[in-house]
Amino acid sequence: MLAAGWAAAFPLFSTLPTHRVWGISAAAGYVGAALAACGLPRPRARAFSVASALAGAVAVPLLYLVLTGRAQSEVGVIERSGALLVQQASPYLDDPRTVTDYNPYLPGMALFGLPRALWGDHVPALRLLGDARVWCAAVFLLCLGAGRSLTRRGRGIRTPAEGSSYVTSLTALLASPVVALPLCVSGVDLAPAGLCCLALVLAARERPVAAGLVLAFACSLKWTTWPAVAVAAALLAATCGGRAALRCAGAALAGAAVLILPSALLSPGPMVQQVLAFPTGRGELATPAASPLPGRLLADLGPVGWYAAVALLLCGGLAVAASLVLRPPTDAVGAADRLAAGLAVAFLLAPAGRFGYLALPVVLIVWTRLATGAARRPLGVGKTLPRTLG
Repeated sequence: MLAAGWAAAFPLFSTLPTHRVWGISAAAGYVGAALAACGLPRPRARAFSVASALAGAVAVPLLYLVLTGRAQSEVGVIERSGALLVQQASPYLDDPRTVTDYNPYLPGMALFGLPRALWGDHVPALRLLGDARVWCAAVFLLCLGAGRSLTRRGRGIRTPAEGSSYVTSLTALLASPVVALPLCVSGVDLAPAGLCCLALVLAARERPVAAGLVLAFACSLKWTTWPAVAVAAALLAATCGGRAALRCAGAALAGAAVLILPSALLSPGPMVQQVLAFPTGRGELATPAASPLPGRLLADLGPVGWYAAVALLLCGGLAVAASLVLRPPTDAVGAADRLAAGLAVAFLLAPAGRFGYLALPVVLIVWTRLATGAARRPLGVGKTLPRTLG
C-alpha cells in the first residue's frame, strides 16, 4: 500500500502528464497487488500480487504512453539525436535555442534513437518498435538476463524453487516505483544501469576484456557510468591482479573513445556546451534537472554555493576512490555496493540532479544480491570465495 500511496501522489502533485498517467495506472496495480496478497491463498497470492503490480505499473502505462506518443522530453531528445546521427554523423544541434534542443548525453545514446529515425511511426507497430524507451528497456533486461546466467555457472545444482524465487523477486523489482516509473516515461537511466550490472558480474567472473567492452558502451551513453570503470578495475586487481585490471580499463577507454571521438571531432563546441556545461548548470539555459537535492540547493545560493557543491562532490569522489585502493571489493556485490555509494554521493551533491537518477544505485544494490543469491545467504557466507561469485 505504500507503493500505491506513492503512485497516487503523482496525479495530485506532478505537473508532468506522463507521470500522472503512470501514477493512476500504477496505483491501481499496487492496490490490486495488496488485495491479492491479503485475500488469496498463499501459493497463489504471490503470483497474482506480482502480476497485478507489473501490469499496472509497467505493461499498461508503457503501452498507453508509447502508442499515444507521450513521453518525457528526454525520449524526444534521444530520438532526434538518432535522426541527426543519420543526417550529419553527429547527434548535437549546432545552435540549440530551447531546453529540449540540448542533448546532454554522450554520442552512444543516439543509437537508441536510430530505430525511430529509420522506421518512423506511421503505424502502431512501428510506433512501438521505434520508441527509444522500448530499446532502453530491452538492453536493461538483456543485460540482467546475461548477468544472471553468468552468476549461475559453476554454482552446482540449483532447485526450481531457487529459480522461481529469483524470477519473482526480479519481477517485483521491475514493478517497483523506482524502476517502473523511469521505464515507462523515459528509460534513459535503465540501459546504463543494466550495462553496469553486467560489467561488474563479468569482472567478478574474471573476464576483464568482456567487462571492459560492456563498460565502453555504458561510458558512451552517460558520464555517470564512468566510475564503474574504476570499480571494475579495482575488483579485478584484487582478484586477478593488476594486468587484468589494466586490460579491463584499456578495453573500456579504447571502446568508449571509438564511440565518442567521431562526434567530438565533428561537433566539439556543441558537445562541450550540451554534455558538460548544460547538465552542471553552467550552460546558457538552466537544466530542467532541478530536484531539491543538497547539491542543487547549494548551487541555488549563487556562485559560492555552486563551487561549494562541486568541492563537496570532489571530496566524496576522492573518498570513494580511496576506499577502492585501501579496501577493494572482492565480489560482484561488494563492487556494486561501492559503485552505488559513489553514484549516490554524486547524485546528491551534483549542482543539478533528479531523484530519478537514484534508480541506478538502487538497481545495483538490489539486483546483484538477487542474481548472486547474496540476499538468501547468512551474513558472511561467500566472502572468502571471490573467484566463484558472479
